[in-house]
Amino acid sequence: MTGEPPSDLIRSVSRALRVLEEVARADRPLPVKVIARRCGLNLSTSYHLVRTLCYEGYLHRRPDGDYLLGSQVAERYHEMLKAFQRPPRAATVLRHLAEASGHTAYLAQLADGRLVVVDVAEGPRSPWLEDLQAGLETAPHATALGKALLLSLPSRARRCVLTGYGLRRFTSSTPASVEDVERELSNLRPGQMVEEHGQFREEVACAGAVVPGTQWAVGISTRGLSIPRPAATRLAAAIRDLART
Repeated sequence: MTGEPPSDLIRSVSRALRVLEEVARADRPLPVKVIARRCGLNLSTSYHLVRTLCYEGYLHRRPDGDYLLGSQVAERYHEMLKAFQRPPRAATVLRHLAEASGHTAYLAQLADGRLVVVDVAEGPRSPWLEDLQAGLETAPHATALGKALLLSLPSRARRCVLTGYGLRRFTSSTPASVEDVERELSNLRPGQMVEEHGQFREEVACAGAVVPGTQWAVGISTRGLSIPRPAATRLAAAIRDLART
């Protein structure tokens, strides 16, 4: 949540979403009393909310009375990914890139100022990056995917994205200000491949570029602080392949 709440905020909806968020981030099913305490709600309100969410399929009640996410959350997740209308053959191109290079391949887009990873094809030469998974928002200022997309924006729009998201520090190398990001991008042309080295995760490097004529970026990650030349070549070929489709 960012900014001031709207004047017409429906508090019951806001409370229900807070319940879902708390259940989702918990590492085990939660009883209602714990949900109420974590959400700052009274017990009666919490019971009404979890019963309603269970009825609608967004929570599931276990036999012991604890609650976890329901199947409707997964349904909405898949519908969200479909709504992005990925480029034709995107999934095929990503899989081929991962298989040919051995590095995990990502497809991402900026949506309402947020960087959203829409598709991922895992490769054995890349580390598992839990924040770079399909359906998740991630950092535009610290990732090659984000910087490639930022590079395609006018300066004013770029600053709006960066200030709206905030510049969270992931490592000691993460850019600390909008000016830091602007300096990094100042020597690059829109559409050019962007690299980051240890800014998002220690001892991990990423490369990414925008698919010409689209608002999509494709990227790869690798263990260590350098991008192997063959992997970068494969990435460039994948981007050209998507541009042709």
